[in-house]
Amino acid sequence: MYQFASLAQELDTMTTEQPLPPTVYVIDDDAGFAESAKFLIESIHRPVVNFSSADEFLAQFSPRHTGCIICDVRMPGMSGLELQEVLRERNCLMPIIIISAFGDVPIAVRAMKAGAIHVLKKPFDDNDFLELIQKALAEDARRREEFRTQQVVLDRYDRLTDREREVFEEVIEGLSSKEIGQRLSVSFKTVEAHRAKIMKKMEADSIPQLLRMWFTIQQCRPTKTILPPQG
Repeated sequence: MYQFASLAQELDTMTTEQPLPPTVYVIDDDAGFAESAKFLIESIHRPVVNFSSADEFLAQFSPRHTGCIICDVRMPGMSGLELQEVLRERNCLMPIIIISAFGDVPIAVRAMKAGAIHVLKKPFDDNDFLELIQKALAEDARRREEFRTQQVVLDRYDRLTDREREVFEEVIEGLSSKEIGQRLSVSFKTVEAHRAKIMKKMEADSIPQLLRMWFTIQQCRPTKTILPPQG
């Protein structure tokens, strides 16, 4: 869903900047609904910013933004579904809730497949709406924490030499140092030295822990995607 490499580069620029507070972004051309939603969300002490169109929101969007997005599916210009696609391309981590005044099942299915965490039909219960927002904000925090954890593992992996990465892969396959040496045409002692350096650089205390790190590395390779996440 999110390209890890470009997202990491964008989020690296945030380290010296003041984090923005989690905010609910309401995108709807219906001014009456947007104001009502703003009033309701503010009742649970959450910052809210309203936008009348997807283009207006995109004009100020930044990966630094945290929180969640409430977006109408049908608006003049760019639709909510089209906005979803653009935000995915821009590595948006914020969960998206799609709002619709129509009970259109195909649209709901498309929105969910594109990553929306919920499709809500107007009119809806206020308490259900607020509960959904709280869940979306919690999901945003979870994604960003997951991203930070993944970044730590990848930073450690970057410390390894090419040879150490080769040995790493063989260790993950469950091969002994003797077997790895035979495969790579190096001595037993050389493999043992590489293994020790791998454990030290990856800051792993055991092979199972190293295996978990390997799964993270595979998941986050630039050719693959993650649900990532940094505030």
